[in-house]
Amino acid sequence: MYSKDGENYFIVDAHIALWDARPENQLNIHGKQFIDCFYDYHRNLSPESELWPYEEYLYYGAERLMKDLFVDGYVDHAIFQPALLSAFYRNGFGQTEEAFALARRHPDKLTYNHCWDPRYEQKGLDQLRRDAERFGLKGVKLYTAEWQGDSRGYKLDDPWTYRYLEACRELGIRNIHIHKGPTIRPLDRDAFDVADVDKAASDFTDLNFVVEHCGLPRLEDFCWIATQEPNVHAGLAVAMPFIHTRPRYFAQIIGELLYWLDENRIQFSSDYALWTPKWLIERFVDFQIPEDMQDEYAPLTVEQKKKILGLNAAAMYDIPVPVATAAATTAAGTSSASGPAGAASVAAQPGEA
Repeated sequence: MYSKDGENYFIVDAHIALWDARPENQLNIHGKQFIDCFYDYHRNLSPESELWPYEEYLYYGAERLMKDLFVDGYVDHAIFQPALLSAFYRNGFGQTEEAFALARRHPDKLTYNHCWDPRYEQKGLDQLRRDAERFGLKGVKLYTAEWQGDSRGYKLDDPWTYRYLEACRELGIRNIHIHKGPTIRPLDRDAFDVADVDKAASDFTDLNFVVEHCGLPRLEDFCWIATQEPNVHAGLAVAMPFIHTRPRYFAQIIGELLYWLDENRIQFSSDYALWTPKWLIERFVDFQIPEDMQDEYAPLTVEQKKKILGLNAAAMYDIPVPVATAAATTAAGTSSASGPAGAASVAAQPGEA
């Protein structure tokens, strides 16, 4: 938990990973391209004091993860959002067995989400059912731009994707996280387009669609979809580090999200290990919309920051929150936004669709 100026913030890091991008796990040149692109994001958007050596970045392991998040990083709970990337890595990029084992050892601190790919059709659907039972899944992470054979991506409204979403509904997997953000080399930009979220969210109103990276660089497209679909949520992974390199750009991002969605449908994440949570949390708690932008974007409140930093994700995943921290927040659904968010938030409580 993070405390500042007499306020306690319950922290849920809603998007973390435990990856292995070492040369021995790279299947081809694309594996190196992918992790090098990750490292470029890390290097270009981090404070100098937070930079990791490249070799450590390739694989950091469970011990460092626990220290960076829960000892140094103020995090109370974190959610694994793995990417398979089996076309690039021999044993996968996100380390399923290691991450799941860690979550089993620390169920009070970690939740393990898994992944699926509808292009495996019936075989993959059968595997999803086994995975749901084994991992006790409440959520999944989808990478619509992932390569498989000659295919370089799929869409949320593809027929087989709908069959998988129907299975998620049946299995009680209510939280569908989708990478819809910046292109990562060598994946294709168009495969991350947010347009397919609209149809899926309309057709599966009992599922939560958490758009990771809030659609960047397609923020406007995302916001126009999310304000119409009350079961669409914004994940702040990748957006967060702009608080350091481009604070006015970050103010625009968070200002637009609060205008269109309100504070009940926005989730903090460090995207660990792209960035570590400690400095992001510290800076977000201290952050305020610049005065010369407040004629368009309302100032951030402590209540909004508490919801974004942890209470929203905690509600979605039924994570226990200390009574004192929860009581300090306003009732869910209350919004200070001046735009269409107020209308949408009535139906958009965290964890509900």
